[in-house]
Amino acid sequence: MTFREKVEKKKAKVGVVGLGYVGLPLLLEFAEAGFVVFGIDIDLNKVVSLQDGKSYIRHISSEKISRLIRENDKATTSVDFAFANACDALLICVPTPLSDHREPELSYIRSTAELIGPHMREGQLICLESTTYPGTTEDVLIPILEEKSGLKAGLDFMVAYSPEREDPNNKKYSTSTIPKVVGGIDGASLDCARALYDAVICETVPVSSCRAAEATKLMENIFRSVNIALVNEMKTVLAAMDIDVWEVIEAAKTKPFGYMPFYPGPGLGGHCIPIDPFYLTWKAREYGMSTRFIELAGEINTAMPRQVALQTMLAANARGMTIRGAKVLIVGLAYKKNTDDDRESPAYALWEQFEQVGAEVSYYDPLCPEVRHSRQNADLCGRKSVSYADVRDFDVAVISTAHDCVDHDVIAELVPLVIDTRNACKLAHNVVKA
Repeated sequence: MTFREKVEKKKAKVGVVGLGYVGLPLLLEFAEAGFVVFGIDIDLNKVVSLQDGKSYIRHISSEKISRLIRENDKATTSVDFAFANACDALLICVPTPLSDHREPELSYIRSTAELIGPHMREGQLICLESTTYPGTTEDVLIPILEEKSGLKAGLDFMVAYSPEREDPNNKKYSTSTIPKVVGGIDGASLDCARALYDAVICETVPVSSCRAAEATKLMENIFRSVNIALVNEMKTVLAAMDIDVWEVIEAAKTKPFGYMPFYPGPGLGGHCIPIDPFYLTWKAREYGMSTRFIELAGEINTAMPRQVALQTMLAANARGMTIRGAKVLIVGLAYKKNTDDDRESPAYALWEQFEQVGAEVSYYDPLCPEVRHSRQNADLCGRKSVSYADVRDFDVAVISTAHDCVDHDVIAELVPLVIDTRNACKLAHNVVKA
């Protein structure tokens, strides 16, 4: 039976490596569609949670996990990469962070390839979904797979790249309703990858190569990064003119053509937009190319937490307060409203800024009750959110993320000075937009 026939008859076994915000929703889509699925992750805590029918991602219910994994004999989750041998398709959804020097950190892709390579067999499809620079699939992933498996890409197994397009807790779009870009190393790889994703995704968008698909993902996120940088700079300029950038944006977006609204904030967050542009700037240097526009946007967005901290200090001074020794509350730890996703959250950069000037910093976020471990916030791991009742004990509140479940106007009544970076509060004497 060919790969396409297995997919069409729902006989193909699908493995997902990396069960985070990208991999877990993808695994659930294939399980729900009736495929035999294998979820593989090096994090034993995630695997145990799934085996117990419990979700560790807020917008994915434990009920769904229990129904489609724990109670479904077609689903297996494990830390054992030997399960890769049983899969007809392996979808790699592992992190691609930046190093301390803002260079691509591909250790997760490399280690995944080294772990699945020895278990590969002929006829499999390997598809990378992790965001990365053009050329990674062919120059980094494939050589390791070939070395570890003894097989030849394009001859013994197929390879494709299809960038993830997850947007956690987006009520309008989910994994299955977002068109999926797909590129392959050859025609057979592309055809088989499209057939697989067509079984669970509303539409596949084929491109000429893995490199083109990799570049597509970077284009999407750099577009957002540049436009957010533009509106962040506009906010700073208009504030000096005593003009409310939020009012200007609301007026501008009434134009039915030629304008798309973007909104300012305390900096960029999430695993994509703060990171992905630097993947392209790094790769561009190999070709002797500069990316001045992209790098400038990165500089503007990276500087926003420092700008917010400065505005906070100025606002405090104007009210006879000093930030040194003050109790500062960061409201909203997640990078995005209505989620528990704190990856690369600007709240951590704000936290660092305020501690550096001697403030006593805590946070309030009912969706992130405890700081989870990551390279970005290792020193803060285990710190817990203050309770709502404790909010009144703080001198300054800085709204970093505005969850719908938080009444920010009430916080403004309880705290002497509120710095609002998200336009979450009604105008009041103690609210300063920053």
